[in-house]
Amino acid sequence: MERLFIALAALFGGIVAAALGWLESKEAFDLRKFGGSIVRSLIAGVALALGSSLAGQVDVAALFYAFLGGAGVDVIGNRLSGNFGNGSFPLAQKAPEDSEES
Repeated sequence: MERLFIALAALFGGIVAAALGWLESKEAFDLRKFGGSIVRSLIAGVALALGSSLAGQVDVAALFYAFLGGAGVDVIGNRLSGNFGNGSFPLAQKAPEDSEES
């Protein structure tokens, strides 16, 4: 049960980081980019939950570190994927038929 709390804290950290990034950008909400952040946060949550058994007792500090870990993985993943041209990684870019022709 403690691993679930760690995973949820990391997921929540990534969601908060993604929401704050969206609010700062002043752009329209893009579910594809937000979905990429959720997937990255889930991956961080699973990794932190699996590693949490090595850290010992789960307390408020461990949940706070998991929150920061989820947010950090999302922020770093977003920066890296944006530099490589796919800001919504690990989700696919928009298909050519989704783009509007001018």
